[in-house]
Amino acid sequence: MIVIHAAFPIDPEHRDEALDLARDLVAASNEEPGVVDYHATIDIEDETVLRFVERYEDAAAAEAHEESEHFQSFAASLPDVLDGDPDVTRFDVESATDVKL
Repeated sequence: MIVIHAAFPIDPEHRDEALDLARDLVAASNEEPGVVDYHATIDIEDETVLRFVERYEDAAAAEAHEESEHFQSFAASLPDVLDGDPDVTRFDVESATDVKL
């Protein structure tokens, strides 16, 4: 499994636009084959940080996502809404266990 965590600092003046872009990206991404789940959230400590948590069955699914039209469109729009550099971390996970709280 591939897990990606990304944090995007959003220009406060373009927050609504960034959220619309994220909603569209999440909806389309969750329809892709090989996507386990794909979520975006606003950081509760800093409302100008948009976070993505993405899980893919394998590296091929993650690569296909990066080549998808909806991801490419999102990436092309980022310079208009960002207020800094994104922080993206990829995890290659061999096993995962659900934790019950």
